[in-house]
Amino acid sequence: MTKASFAAIGIQEDLAARLSEFGITEPSPVQEQTIPLLLEGRDVLAASQTGTGKTLAYLLPLLQGINPEQRVMQKLVLAPTQELAMQIVREAERYGAHRGIKVMGLIGGAAIKRQIDKLREHPQLVVGTPGRIRELIGLRKLKMHEVTTIVIDEADQMFQLSGAGEVAKIVSSALRTRQLVMLSATIGPDTKALAAREMKDPAEVGIDPGVMTAESLEHHYVVTEERNKIDMLRRVIRHYNPQRAIVFVNATEDIAEVEAKLNHLGLTAAALYGDADKVTRSNVLSRFRDGKFRVLVASDVAARGLDIENLTLVVSYDPAFDAEHYVHRAGRTGRMGKRGLSVSIVTEQQTFIMRKFARELDINLEQRELFAGKVLGADEARASRGRGESSGARREGEVSRNSRPDVTVSGLQGNAEAAPLRTRQTGQDTDGGVRRGQHRSSGPAAGASGRAPAGKARSSAEREKNRKNKGAPKWLKNKNPGGNGQ
Repeated sequence: MTKASFAAIGIQEDLAARLSEFGITEPSPVQEQTIPLLLEGRDVLAASQTGTGKTLAYLLPLLQGINPEQRVMQKLVLAPTQELAMQIVREAERYGAHRGIKVMGLIGGAAIKRQIDKLREHPQLVVGTPGRIRELIGLRKLKMHEVTTIVIDEADQMFQLSGAGEVAKIVSSALRTRQLVMLSATIGPDTKALAAREMKDPAEVGIDPGVMTAESLEHHYVVTEERNKIDMLRRVIRHYNPQRAIVFVNATEDIAEVEAKLNHLGLTAAALYGDADKVTRSNVLSRFRDGKFRVLVASDVAARGLDIENLTLVVSYDPAFDAEHYVHRAGRTGRMGKRGLSVSIVTEQQTFIMRKFARELDINLEQRELFAGKVLGADEARASRGRGESSGARREGEVSRNSRPDVTVSGLQGNAEAAPLRTRQTGQDTDGGVRRGQHRSSGPAAGASGRAPAGKARSSAEREKNRKNKGAPKWLKNKNPGGNGQ
């Protein structure tokens, strides 16, 4: 079956050529389904796995529908986080600059006065976070009356962070004739409610709704004790040896500790905090993309929607809060058909969470163990350990048999002329005698009377002392208890 081209689904030649410059020659399934609908002016509710090209699915029709001669805001994209918003800005500039389209990002954490000044340059495409967009609309610095399309990206996450009310106010500030587009990896109740209230005969797009994560992704989890999680994280990163990796940490206060310990172990890392200012966050991500460090330690909010090239490994240092968060974490890798791996580190008590995610997301989420430099399935690792223990037991048995005293009843009853015998001296009295009922050895080390030399005799008290002192430092073993000079 021949795949459709961008030209075949309505993308103009100059945009298709620009895509080709960046190695994108064929539309992904979600692009193939969504782009024609948006070019028709339809309202669209799209559900698709993270990393399948949703951004270009709406961005290309937006850019194609903008009139560069008209110096007013014509299109608005809402994103849940600063990083995702600025990422969309970069993509829009990459594909729209040759058309003379001016793109502007309006995000919280940046100086609002400077943003107001830049709005005087009349951007045609604005990308922003709901809080800052709502604030500028309230100040009458952002005019919505010419906006023909509003896109809500990562809709479910948007409602979790900002609330459905904030987004609904922005949507209602535009004309009723505007086009409304909502996209997300998961479609929750708030998204459905807003769609029912604000959309006109929406077209619903889904890429196999039962499959929430990309097929190119592998999902594993490893089990360890809480105190060994950092070491397990080190082993996972060392084994898979990715060019870049993201480590998700649930509690913000734990991020710095994980970052510091990774750096101490020689794995260059930096932290991304959700409440950090725009400049700090931008610098961290820029350094990460440029390969200045290898591991990005972040919370779910900070890393929401990130698209990092050559990111092959995502590690959940703590298990995701729920299946939806797991989808978004795993979706940072395995994007646009590339291979990716998501590994969760859990304790024995948390393994039920992995089974729950596997069931809810219908994915193959299996336990793995790092054993003898290999990654094995749980059953395979148990079998390998069993073989190792059996081999060790055999070797120990052979050593035991080879060193066992060659003592027989007939040997003990032989005469003094017989071959020397080795016996364990297990019960000598303090005077060097042997306890009643025990055999005497008849080798050359024995005296004429058959007794062991008196100097080698040990009392019960001495044996008990040595037993207790086993493993103690030499100075402690030689210390005389009681100071009686013995």
